[in-house]
Amino acid sequence: METGISFVSTEEVKASNTAKCIGSGDLDVYATPAMAALMENAAMRCVAPYLPEGSSTVGSMLQISHERPSGIGETITATATLEMIEGRKLTFSVSASDSKGCIGKGTHIRYIIDVARFLSKL
Repeated sequence: METGISFVSTEEVKASNTAKCIGSGDLDVYATPAMAALMENAAMRCVAPYLPEGSSTVGSMLQISHERPSGIGETITATATLEMIEGRKLTFSVSASDSKGCIGKGTHIRYIIDVARFLSKL
């Protein structure tokens, strides 16, 4: 794994991922929590092929702005790029766009974990 790798995740805006449905607002527009989840998905999938067996990553910080609305039927594309590796700590730049351009951006931190050890803490 090295800095500079990236991954793109996409989804369509549907009634099920609008602010009105999720409860983060009362409009039929793409919900900020849905955008955040798509950004995290891109970051998780970006590094997954490089992890040892029995390992995964977990999100620990997400600092984003949601700058513009997207309506039902739009396709949202989230891109995560690995910017820094500090031991188990991975820092990503994340962004999301629709057919009209950028709708959000920010920074996401994930940590590499041993799945069995992590789940034993439940």
